[in-house]
Amino acid sequence: MRFRYLNMMIRPGLRPYFYMLSGCIWFSWMGLLTHTLAGTIDWQIVAIARSGLATIFAIIIARTQNVPIVFPGPRMLWIRSIAGSFSMLSTFYALTHMPVSDALTLTNTFPIWIALLSWPLLAERPTWGIWMAVLCAVLGVAVSQQPQGEGFPIAAVAALAASFFTSIAMLGLNRLRGIASLAIVVHFSAVSTLFCIAAYFLLDRPIGAERLGEPAVWMRLLGVGATATIGQLFLTRAFKSGVATKVSVVGLSQVVMVMLAEVILDDRQFGPMVILGTVLVLGPTAWLMLRERKAKPKSEKGESKSPSSIRIPVLPRVK
Repeated sequence: MRFRYLNMMIRPGLRPYFYMLSGCIWFSWMGLLTHTLAGTIDWQIVAIARSGLATIFAIIIARTQNVPIVFPGPRMLWIRSIAGSFSMLSTFYALTHMPVSDALTLTNTFPIWIALLSWPLLAERPTWGIWMAVLCAVLGVAVSQQPQGEGFPIAAVAALAASFFTSIAMLGLNRLRGIASLAIVVHFSAVSTLFCIAAYFLLDRPIGAERLGEPAVWMRLLGVGATATIGQLFLTRAFKSGVATKVSVVGLSQVVMVMLAEVILDDRQFGPMVILGTVLVLGPTAWLMLRERKAKPKSEKGESKSPSSIRIPVLPRVK
């Protein structure tokens, strides 16, 4: 889609946040639609629909706007797409096996992983503040996912794995600024489609595909693909036009959006332990994002660059 008319209507400084909020709205609907398919068809089919339809939609939009499709592309583009594919598989397993808001809370812990991965990859030792943020987030996960000591859900492990793979994709995504946003979306969607098809044949399929012929199922699958494509375009645009750390903090609003939707649509009641756990997870995440923003001016004043000033800890999420 073209953003020219939106750019004319919205003040330049507010555009990245508008794009981010718009992307969160579309991704929230994607998550809710995905969850409605739980128990109807296997989660791999939902993932194939998401990635396959997103590939078709993105290619059509790219051709319409004369955006060149990059293939095979540089190594960093493949790292982004492969890591994003693993993240997608883990995310869709989580979305179909646990409440959407819980899954999104856990997948949004990617800044925690980035802070930890920066030690072995960028030789930046985490500070005591980072360790406290990690401890707080871990406590939040334990509180929200084990309120009754029934064991840690596999779906929660999948959601945390999704955030881990997202962090890997984001650590190198800033090197792709010379490639059009739409070209990145096309490449990622195409690669993830192959991964989702492989997962369908390699992993268990306990439900089957008998209900694929139902119009309601097809309509929801189409909705998953369409909302994911629009959301991905908005998020990619947001991170390319604004400061990644500030935009990412706004992106945490998606969890709140989905929690409100679950209350209204599913009449879900959030207990105090779930709310406490969500705050303990999202609080350190937001703090890490804002902390990296405050560290940038040092290198801009002519001082030597430290690892924290050259790395990009928060970039577009991979869904």
